[in-house]
Amino acid sequence: MRPGNFRVWRDSMSTPDYISNPDQDIEGHRMTIGRRLPLARNYKLGVRLVSVALAGLAFGLLMVMATLWLSWELEGAAAAVNDAGSLRVQSVQISQTLANPNARAEELSLRVRMFQETLDKLSQGDPQRPLHLPKAGPVIAQFGQVTAGWQAQLMPWIELWLESSERRAVAAEGYREQIPAFIRQADRLVGLIEKHNAHDTALLRGSQIALMILMLVGCVGFVYLLYGWVIRPVEALHRGINRIAGRDFSYRVPVEGNDELGELAYGFNDMAEQLGQLYSELEARVNEKTRRLELQNREMTTLYEFSAYLSEPRGIEERCEGFLDRLIGFFGADGGTVRIYDPRQNNYHLVVHRGFSPEFVREEQCLKGGDCLCGQAAEQGIMIVQDFRELNRDFVPRCQKEGFTSIASAQIRHAGTLLGSYTLHFLHPRVLSVTEKRLFDTVGQHLGVAIENNRLLARTRELAIAEERNLMAQGLHDSIAQGLNFMKLQVQMLEDSMQRGQTQEMRDVIDLIQLGLRESYSNVRELLTNFRIKLEEGDIVDALSTAARRFEQQTGIHTKVTIDNTGAPLPPEQQLQLLFIVQEALSNVRKHAGAQKVRIFFANARDVVLSVTDDGHGFSLDASHLSNGEHIGLKIMHERAAGMNARLDVTSAPGQGTSVELILTHEARQTA
Repeated sequence: MRPGNFRVWRDSMSTPDYISNPDQDIEGHRMTIGRRLPLARNYKLGVRLVSVALAGLAFGLLMVMATLWLSWELEGAAAAVNDAGSLRVQSVQISQTLANPNARAEELSLRVRMFQETLDKLSQGDPQRPLHLPKAGPVIAQFGQVTAGWQAQLMPWIELWLESSERRAVAAEGYREQIPAFIRQADRLVGLIEKHNAHDTALLRGSQIALMILMLVGCVGFVYLLYGWVIRPVEALHRGINRIAGRDFSYRVPVEGNDELGELAYGFNDMAEQLGQLYSELEARVNEKTRRLELQNREMTTLYEFSAYLSEPRGIEERCEGFLDRLIGFFGADGGTVRIYDPRQNNYHLVVHRGFSPEFVREEQCLKGGDCLCGQAAEQGIMIVQDFRELNRDFVPRCQKEGFTSIASAQIRHAGTLLGSYTLHFLHPRVLSVTEKRLFDTVGQHLGVAIENNRLLARTRELAIAEERNLMAQGLHDSIAQGLNFMKLQVQMLEDSMQRGQTQEMRDVIDLIQLGLRESYSNVRELLTNFRIKLEEGDIVDALSTAARRFEQQTGIHTKVTIDNTGAPLPPEQQLQLLFIVQEALSNVRKHAGAQKVRIFFANARDVVLSVTDDGHGFSLDASHLSNGEHIGLKIMHERAAGMNARLDVTSAPGQGTSVELILTHEARQTA
């Protein structure tokens, strides 16, 4: 019999003998209803416990709030001591700056601003640290003297130093003479704050001692009340449990009072009466437990199948396809989608879909976070199971127009990071059980682990490429730079010979060697920069802007970057190859074009388009020049494009500039 039925069963029965006769002895325990009720047992136990707890809580909270306030005051004053003490150090540092003949005005202004910020913090306070001056009158007055000394005695000399470079020595000397007085004022301020802290510390100790005494007294009183209200009735129930455990179902516990424990004793007696009936329900309970175990085993088997499939080495799209097919098969869905999340654009890009028309796929290729039901579920971080018949008629989801009547949607997450979402669509209304909801939500975590593993592998490959290029850059530095140093020594020797009376031809050779040295060092620096380039989390947009800005600084050529980044992010490998192509194109512009303007255009939509255009001299696209070794940079760019299955077009003519354009179609691009 369920505990909730005790009162109903009790009310339907006639009053038992052991209640109608309060003086009846039952196994040596006398019923004591209406008398010997310990400490107001006729009141509800909850009321009594809450009353005692609230009384203790009120006083305890008052004491704790007092100690917290004192602690906050001490902490804020301690921080004020540190900042007030730092005024001395900062004033001395300003003096050293004034006395330094090589000091710059910016350095002095920085130190003055830091000093003023310290004064402002002491004056206004900082609750987050916390930091504040004590409200005592002497402390406030002394702080006013320190502030006045700074404004009236020190700042005029600093302003004189900044205004006149000829009188800096006079300003430094005047400032130095005022420092001792200012430091004495700051020391007095620190002493007053520490004195106030000592007083607050004594109050804090006293309140803590009072709080400990309160805890001891309250503990003793609460134990006394607890014994009378709870422990003794519970001991009686414990004796009854032992008798029931010995299959003595005739035993009854005394019912004392009308509180919760009295009702519990009454319910215990009811339970003893109905215990025989519980055995008859045992078989039904066993069957129910067996059914639940079967559901749990099915859930575990399904999770194992998903985990085993997702652990196999596959690409992200292939994993998502297999995941969606298995999910549709398990839940009997009629369609489904898997979307990958782009946090930069807050977009959900459709990667895999089943059961939808081409028009739906085209319109739902990119879903903004918070749009439609799928976007709302992903944005809010919840799993939804929605029947379209329950929606407002003014809102008709796009998938409902495809004939579906209900959906189930959840997030793809890994370690708290949102990676995407997945949705099942049903042609007929579908209600998921609690177990199915838990399973539907759990498999998404397995997919999140698989997607994150793919991305980590891609990142590992990118780091390996970057490491290899670092090694190449180191080798170039160790070889070419040493050769250039040797050439530089030769130039010095030729110059020395010229000073001793050598011919004009030697001077011409010297000029040529110096020109070659400058060009060689420029090339080495560019190679080292390009080889060491790395993408931060595969961010091609920032990397292109950085490369353009560095190119403009080095060459003085005006460089404009145009970005249209609305599509799904590219994997790090493809982004790195695009960046290398841009760098190679810019290198060719620097060496050969003689350009005044360069334009970099990057569009990431369904297809990826990248172009570098200059207004330089241009050149003739003669195949013979390419074959005999000229335009090696173009050959390298073609090889990189071919490695991505992209098309690279170079357009140029003498006097008409050059345009390098790369097109990566949506069939060739990969999913990040």
